[in-house]
Amino acid sequence: MSGNVWEWVSDWWGKNYYNNSPKNNPKGPSTSYTRVNRGGSWRFYPWDLRCADRPGYEPGLRHYYLGFRLSFSEDLLNEFLLNKRLLYYL
Repeated sequence: MSGNVWEWVSDWWGKNYYNNSPKNNPKGPSTSYTRVNRGGSWRFYPWDLRCADRPGYEPGLRHYYLGFRLSFSEDLLNEFLLNKRLLYYL
């Protein structure tokens, strides 16, 4: 979802890491001072609105153009929905 907010991801950011990183799903260096954001934000320029753009920000930074996405497996979703239904009847 490019263009909504910069999305925090779990990868650490490294200035030169992506020059020699794996082509598919690069994880970033093992440690760093900054975490990767990607996807761009409505607040920035159009050329920043792409998932391949991966700037780094300090993990404690808060701003209206930064966010995150929650995701989980289909199995976990089914378990959640089942538990929700069970709680409804308790």
